[in-house]
Amino acid sequence: MNTPATSRRLPFAIVAGALLVLAVVAAALLWRTREPGDRPPLAGADVGGPFALVDEDGRAVTDRSFAGKYRLMYFGFTFCPDVCPTDMQRLAQGLRAFEAADPDRAARVQPIFVSVDPARDTPAVVKQFTDAFHPRFVGLTGSQAQVDAALKAFRVYAARASGGDPQNYLVDHSAITYLMGPGGEPVSFLAQGATPQDVAAELARWVR
Repeated sequence: MNTPATSRRLPFAIVAGALLVLAVVAAALLWRTREPGDRPPLAGADVGGPFALVDEDGRAVTDRSFAGKYRLMYFGFTFCPDVCPTDMQRLAQGLRAFEAADPDRAARVQPIFVSVDPARDTPAVVKQFTDAFHPRFVGLTGSQAQVDAALKAFRVYAARASGGDPQNYLVDHSAITYLMGPGGEPVSFLAQGATPQDVAAELARWVR
């Protein structure tokens, strides 16, 4: 397994092979629409709510900072050796496909990375991490208390793995991505392993 320090040096940018994925997904999205009367999977769920965190530029932000935007929210940590980078890459690829198929609706989506490891994930570290995947990804961190409150609101589990190097530890956490509506309401979710096609299709289905 890669050490956390090594994983940070991995080339997270979209590789050339992703271009084919984007082309195929973009073409599919041209005809994929939401059926009348469809109910969002998380409609009425007790997920989300007010939060106060710090963005990748060191500015205080709250849930109201993203009002009017659909929020594609992923919870993870930058020192993650494999799962988080893979999930982030797939989210970025799916978002790019949606942008290619429908730029206007895609502009209404704000991709957000929320750190579950604020002790190491400073704003600068989070910024470097998110910028490697998509220029519109916003990274959020904060104090441990702020992050804990956000995790509780979004029903996300996170716990530092026991044992090992006190600086190079891993964090066990829920691997889920939420799609929240323009008012912060829960709309849908993507489980771990969701493909770029899954991401783009879910955005196409619910973003208006």
